[in-house]
Amino acid sequence: PMTFIWEHHLLCLVSSVLAGCVPEWLQGTLLRNGPGLFKVGDTEYNHWFDGMALIHSFTFKDGDVYYRSKFLRSDTFKKNTQANKIVVSEFGTMIYPDPCKNIFSKAFSYLLAAIPDFTDNNLINIIRYGEDYYASSEVNYINQIDPMTLDVIGKMNYRNHIALNMATSHPHYDDEGNTYNMGTALMRFGMPNYVIFKVPVNASDKEHKKPALRKVKQVCNIPFRSTLFPSYFHSFGMTENYIIFVEQPLKLDIVRLATAIFRSVNWASCLRYDKEDITLIHLVDKTTGKAVSTKFYTDALVVFHHINAFEDDGHVVFDMVTYKDSNLYEMFYLANLRKETHEFIESNNVNFSPPVCQRFVLPLTVDKDTPKGTNLVRLKDTTAKTVMQGDGSLYCLPETIFEGLELPGINYKFNGKKYRYFYGSRVEWTPHPNKVIGKGDIVTRKYIEWTEEDCYPSEPVFVATPGAVEEDDGVILSSVVSLNPKKSPFMLVLNAKTFEEIARASIDASIHMDLHGHFIPTQEHQLT
Repeated sequence: PMTFIWEHHLLCLVSSVLAGCVPEWLQGTLLRNGPGLFKVGDTEYNHWFDGMALIHSFTFKDGDVYYRSKFLRSDTFKKNTQANKIVVSEFGTMIYPDPCKNIFSKAFSYLLAAIPDFTDNNLINIIRYGEDYYASSEVNYINQIDPMTLDVIGKMNYRNHIALNMATSHPHYDDEGNTYNMGTALMRFGMPNYVIFKVPVNASDKEHKKPALRKVKQVCNIPFRSTLFPSYFHSFGMTENYIIFVEQPLKLDIVRLATAIFRSVNWASCLRYDKEDITLIHLVDKTTGKAVSTKFYTDALVVFHHINAFEDDGHVVFDMVTYKDSNLYEMFYLANLRKETHEFIESNNVNFSPPVCQRFVLPLTVDKDTPKGTNLVRLKDTTAKTVMQGDGSLYCLPETIFEGLELPGINYKFNGKKYRYFYGSRVEWTPHPNKVIGKGDIVTRKYIEWTEEDCYPSEPVFVATPGAVEEDDGVILSSVVSLNPKKSPFMLVLNAKTFEEIARASIDASIHMDLHGHFIPTQEHQLT
């Protein structure tokens, strides 16, 4: 029988896989990251996204599966556990300073720095820079981890290598293995900008003693359209030749952020959504670092996750999951998650817009003499439009592909290329939103899904069959949490073509709902 090895802190347990057969070719480690501890001593976090990071891994080797789980030993974790209470502020939970301290001098120093020094509780994703792996969130700190033991190797600060206050947890990797990411540089470093940067695939030294970030290269700067109100962004798009940045009207109030602790508000309250504003779309040439001069824009929207982007016959096509408002964050306050299902739906259903997967198309060649009202999209396989305006700007009208899917993933070999399939979690307005994982076919618009009573699967991750030619030839991996105490959590392995179950591996341990992860093929690391 296949076996699981579970490591949580210093504890090791062994249990057996109960059903199915994991493909022999599936060799590698799936790292997952998410909030896992919400109470320290008598203190408790307000928001699910504030919980202290718990990393777990599923290592697939010769048909066996090995499981490890460990809290990220960040400075935040150490400070909180040593004090036996929450002493470090998170995005939705503000810890106020000792009133005896000179808050006026502190406020002044905060204003000079533009934003406070954030937590290093990196609970969102796993990023690869060079050959190194990092737990990440959206701040200037990341923690390098050993992908096999899950131990913290060292804490890194983007600011030591590039002028950034914040960076995304959703980078892109090109065919060569270079990593592209995007961040925000605020006033402390001069003129505020959005910054796109690249870390080469060969950035790690042979002894792995020097940080890969030392070889970071800035690709492009994009000025804020409003100096004190930069756009919030969680991800971005990338094709073979272009970066796509969506500057949405969900904005960060810099002054409010800098003084949040003295106004007795949390950092989450510093985000503002202006539904009357427009959404700007920036197109940046990856080689030259120059932004396309054409002004592309669309209506106000909120986006967290891009799905994919590609170039097609003189157009840049990109797909992303959009919302009509910014209320999604409110759903994950722990007070909301503790409500009974009927009470939650009654109090929140009218306040949340569903996620919608939309396709935008940007023509690369624009004749300024084109008559107003002309649609410049020439592609025949989409109803998306980009319409010439009187001032020469282009107004984008997207095509709706699917409704209800979030946490999108694809066969990453097709990242930046024309593709057909994507995978995601279906979002419903209940205290446990991810009950179903599905597969969407963009060509036929057909949809298939996997679901099971009392089961809550994580974000689906696609792993291709070695030598695969077809885009959906592979498996889907998802860690599944069960609310039924008689049913153990398990790793689910699905046939990516049919969504039929291939195997499930039960885990004799408590598993948490997580956010994002990264699959590392065997050749990239040494299995133990």
